[in-house]
Parts: sequence; structure tokens; C-alpha cells
Amino acid sequence: MSDSCSSGCSNCPSAGGCGSAAEQHNLLTPPNERSHVKRVIAIMSGKGGVGKSLVTSLLATAMARRGHRVGVLDADITGPSIPKIFGVKGEVEKADAELAGIRPLKSAGGIDIMSINLLLKNESDPVVWRGPIVAGIVRQFWQDVVWENEDYLFVDMPPGTGDVPLTVLQSLPVDGIIIVTSPQELVSMIVEKAVKMAALLNAPVLGIIENMAYFRCPDCSKEHKIFGDSHIEEIARDYFLPLLARLPIEPKLAALCDAGKIESFEGGWVDAAALLLEELPEHGAAEGEAPANA
Repeated sequence: MSDSCSSGCSNCPSAGGCGSAAEQHNLLTPPNERSHVKRVIAIMSGKGGVGKSLVTSLLATAMARRGHRVGVLDADITGPSIPKIFGVKGEVEKADAELAGIRPLKSAGGIDIMSINLLLKNESDPVVWRGPIVAGIVRQFWQDVVWENEDYLFVDMPPGTGDVPLTVLQSLPVDGIIIVTSPQELVSMIVEKAVKMAALLNAPVLGIIENMAYFRCPDCSKEHKIFGDSHIEEIARDYFLPLLARLPIEPKLAALCDAGKIESFEGGWVDAAALLLEELPEHGAAEGEAPANA
């Protein structure tokens, strides 16, 4: 592999001859020997504050309601919110000779949850670690946690394109990425950054979900565009990506997240995304093996 390689093998004239694809495959971290995960879905954005954790929680809940076994790996180590949203508290079960790993905690609806907050004595304690350590913890959440018979493992990513997103896309067998945006002028740049990173690492982007798209007045039912006109349809066309959902600013959703009861939400906002996820083939990894990215 040359010094100037960007890992974008699909556009490289030397594709298949320089060894970079094999080198990238070798970066995959094997899962726990007792894990069996059929599909890994990463929820990503080029910036913070767009609602990745909310989207992750809604998708996980939607897939669980459809009868699938679901897990959520909270990869936002320095800003974890998944346990709060699902109302999960306590410490995860420590490794022992029989378990050979750590078991995630289960939500009220049976969703497996793993987050750094489940390893802290006090969930409000800050995680003041540098990037390489944080990235290493994410790998441990994949390798040391027993994800048993998960049809879908959702990975709630931190914002941007730094250490942790890079670690997830290189170390885990990601079957698809869903990009979360908000209706602002800089949304095109947000999408472009995420799409380009995914392309460099040969990770498929499944589509876009726009959060905070509008507010529906409870009195007149009129939609108000709090953040201005959205251009998400044009942006989705520009990048040949399906627009999977447009989520409203919904106070009831915020209240459910604050109360740890997101699994009680009512609404069909992510139904189209759920249908797409059900069409994804399993990556075919046998228990204890590290499959190549599709």
C-alpha cells in the first residue's frame, strides 16, 4: 500500500493488487467467542446535536417490536445517553469462567444495552480520557461483551469523523450506516463528510434520517419549520441515498427520553427505515468469527 493511499479501493486503479483491502480486513476485531450478531448498523452524523441517540433508540425499539432480538452498543463514550433513554441502571455482570465475557443489561422491553455508564460507580462521573483509550473501550464493547443471538446490533456513534467512528468502521463488521441530520444550511456538509468517510472505509450507507424537521402545532395541526426550509430531499438525491424518515420536534418524545421510557413511544416515523433493515441480508458470521465488511 502506498503512502498516499486513502483506502478508497473502489476508485483505485490498483485495486486488488496492493494488499490494502486485505490490510483493512485484518483490522476487524473478532467478537466474543459466545457472541452471534447477524447485522451491525451504525448511526452516524458529521456533527453533534442532531439526535443520533434518539434515532438509535427509536430504531432499536421498532425492530424489537417487530420480533427481532436487538442490542445497542453505546459508542459515545464521553457523552453516553443510551442507558438514560432506556431507563437502564446498575452495573453489568462481570466476567467469570462460565460466561467468558460481560453480559449487557436488558431494557424493560428486552433490548440489550452496553454503555460506559454501566461501568461507572456514578453515572454523572465524567470520562476524561484521550482518543486512543476511548477507541479501545469501543473495541472492548465488541470483543468482551457477549452479544447473544442479536438480529440487529445498533451502534450509537459520537459526532464527527474522529477516533471512535474510525474504530467502529474498521473494527466492527458494519453492514450499514444511517446518517442523521437536521434541517440547517450546513446539512449538506454534514452528509458529505459522513458519506465520504463511509466510502473511504467501504461501508455502505443505507439512507438519511432528518431529525427536528418540523413542529406540528397541537392546536391547529399546522407544521412549523423551526429551523427553516429543509433541502434534505435534494441532498438525498445528490448522494443517491433514500430519505428514510423526517422526525418532528416532539415534546412527548423528549419526555419519554428523560423518563427512560423510549420503548413506550407511539408513532410510525421510522417504519420505512425498519422495513429497509429487515431486507438486509445477514453478514453470515459464525459464532466467534470476524466477517469481512460487505
